[in-house]
Amino acid sequence: MATRNVVLQVPETQQEIFEFVFEDTLLALSFVVNIALAGLTILFIVALARGVTDPRAKLIVISTMLISVVSISSYTGLASGLTLSFIEMPAGHSLAGEEVLTMWGRYLTWAFSTPFILIVLGMIAGSNITKIMTTVAMTIAMCVTGLAAALTTSSLLMRWWWFVLSSAFFLVIIYVIMVDWTREADRTGTSDLFTTLKILTVVGWFGYPILWALGVEGFALLEVWMTSWGYSVLDIITKYIVTVLIVLYVIEEPETITADADYGTTLKGVGTPADD
Repeated sequence: MATRNVVLQVPETQQEIFEFVFEDTLLALSFVVNIALAGLTILFIVALARGVTDPRAKLIVISTMLISVVSISSYTGLASGLTLSFIEMPAGHSLAGEEVLTMWGRYLTWAFSTPFILIVLGMIAGSNITKIMTTVAMTIAMCVTGLAAALTTSSLLMRWWWFVLSSAFFLVIIYVIMVDWTREADRTGTSDLFTTLKILTVVGWFGYPILWALGVEGFALLEVWMTSWGYSVLDIITKYIVTVLIVLYVIEEPETITADADYGTTLKGVGTPADD
């Protein structure tokens, strides 16, 4: 099993990066396993949710499925070397002057998948569109500033400043989930499911900044494959396991999450079947 120091020979072309990834078995598996799990999760949703008829329940199911659609695409980008790069760490970093592998494609995964996670959580909690869209905006800001932290090479201070900004946006999201949506879920009658989803999501999401700080992008205490597997395990918990729990609940179409036939239409009455 090949595990190498990423700074010995620096691949330059996409093909060289692709070969580098698959020469490191543990690193490659951290991508391939998620591609397989994302694909299986999509098939699981398609198979179980075919009978869902309520428009609001359908929206939750589709939003949930899009989490895995984004994941399978983004992990394929990582495995192919398309969204991986070697960048030189700035002065003051533990690996200053050395080029290390940066998995910037993961930020694309999070930027496009976490909005769907928050849309689903907000809908299950019975929240309003304003709060849902606020968390979506915050999560995009969190991921973009996190990407900036990973790619900034001009200054170590600026890398950590981007990290602080990203963490601030993250804490806004956590507040909404833990306070506002928890209260709303109690009123809606979905608190049992929401509590489980909340714990898995929030605990899992706290792992991401910790891994960033411990990995090569931060203090460089973990090797690249360790950080990659840490991110992958967190994705498995906060995406696929959470998805399964949501779909198993929604396919029963309980009154706590359903709506009338007009839900989601742009014109009143469009969703209502015509009288014979």
